[in-house]
Amino acid sequence: MTVRVLVVDDHPVVRAGITALLAGEAGIEVIGECSGAEEAFRFVAARKPDVVLMDLQLGAGPDGVEATERLTALPDPPKVLVLTTYDAEMDITRAVSAGAIGYLLKAGPPEDLFRGIRAAARGETAMAPQVAARLFGRMRDPAPALSARETEIVELLAEGLINRQIAARLFISEATVKTHLVHIYDKLGVDSRAAAVAVAAERRIIRIEPR
Repeated sequence: MTVRVLVVDDHPVVRAGITALLAGEAGIEVIGECSGAEEAFRFVAARKPDVVLMDLQLGAGPDGVEATERLTALPDPPKVLVLTTYDAEMDITRAVSAGAIGYLLKAGPPEDLFRGIRAAARGETAMAPQVAARLFGRMRDPAPALSARETEIVELLAEGLINRQIAARLFISEATVKTHLVHIYDKLGVDSRAAAVAVAAERRIIRIEPR
């Protein structure tokens, strides 16, 4: 059986490269390319691909996580396989929670992508070795995990925001921000904002974009 694939990525060159790569693999057919989530929703409704290769960053509009959540909530959903450059813990967790059946990295070998697509089509989980190792490592040696709100606050710390600005952004009080910071410092084993950001980035809890 041929696996029918939709490629969703906001970079034309990347889409073209993935499509060309898959064109040479027996049993896999790329039936379309989309640059954004809204276009992907329309395509899936019309063409019913078996597997959607989903990037996480899609420019304007819904990101890959929101797109995944909406696609997997359809009555007859495709299998959504994330293919991205990001391996931060927050990205992996959000994508899996949204319903992604697998998580692959663009830097991985083509064979991982081929196997991942076939596994996803069969309803099996497909994880890049680095991602799987990180998840299993967390299970074997669980450290206190940051909550979703605590992760948001560390991300805002990484942007250089002060407590007052964080409170305004999240619609909470400065006192609540300070309480969250106490918990964050304790969980990460640090005593400063800079150290919290550094440790969170090192552990791939947050992603810091290159400037």
